[in-house]
Amino acid sequence: MAARKKTTEDPLAPVTLAVGQEELLIDRAVQQVVAAARAADADTDVRDLASGELQPGTLAELTSPSLFSERKVVVVRAAQDLSADTVKDVKAYLGAPAEEITLVLVHAGGAKGKALLDAARKAGAREVECPKMTKPADRLAFVRGEFRTLGRSATPEACQALVDSIGSDLRELASACAQLTADVEGTIDDAVVGRYYTGRAEASSFTVADRAVEGRAAEALETLRWALATGVAPVLITSALAQGVRSIGKLASAPRGARPGDLARELGMPPWKIDRVRQQMRGWSADGVATALRAVAEADAAVKGAASDPEYALERAVVTIAGAARSR
Repeated sequence: MAARKKTTEDPLAPVTLAVGQEELLIDRAVQQVVAAARAADADTDVRDLASGELQPGTLAELTSPSLFSERKVVVVRAAQDLSADTVKDVKAYLGAPAEEITLVLVHAGGAKGKALLDAARKAGAREVECPKMTKPADRLAFVRGEFRTLGRSATPEACQALVDSIGSDLRELASACAQLTADVEGTIDDAVVGRYYTGRAEASSFTVADRAVEGRAAEALETLRWALATGVAPVLITSALAQGVRSIGKLASAPRGARPGDLARELGMPPWKIDRVRQQMRGWSADGVATALRAVAEADAAVKGAASDPEYALERAVVTIAGAARSR
């Protein structure tokens, strides 16, 4: 999911709010303002401050008229942590922002410092949302957006393969999209992603889950061990296992004969995934799904501290799931 803009699209609006905790999106929001300011005036002065550096009176000093009428960008990080007296200064400034100066307030978006956030919104600040992307679907949407921004076409399978290969780091995902765009001509497909990220793709948490729900225990265990050896977090593996088993359970209980597009909307899955899960669910029974879900829950508790050997717990879960896949 790309950062969304509200109120105005002009990066040179007097005040910009960058709201959220996703560092890459925050950096991009700040860089966009700085780039626009320097395009208007190459000598733009940029001041990037931590919240502790903005003391009472500092903002007035930074935004006071200059003899040379220079353009200035003032970035305040972690604005939710500003002291009460400094917040008063910022609120006063919001009522009468200075010309040729752009104030960027970076705010985490929670309850802390909400009064400042509300005041900036009421004053008509431009807002860029920078939410933390915790869901695989959000990261998938981000990758699709990156390729669109870069002017390239990538298949849904390629976007999914890239997310499976790289994981949750948006900087790495963005870098991978840029690399593939620069190196590959034509449509980017999953075969291309596989060539570039061999090893990482094969050791991803979702590949472990795919092998397990397909009943391929030996391959699932081999991929699991390689994933752990290359630094894939155990909690990501249990999450992928849970998602794989739940997908089978959802599709198994869906109306028979429904079209992939209709099922996709009803179950919250892309159509291509409906086809994949249909292939994977052969051999599964309702009891098998229940057994697999219990195994995932036990493994999840184990990797979060309930057991002394989380790797063994994961191996046991993979074997149980693979066995459940042949329970019909």
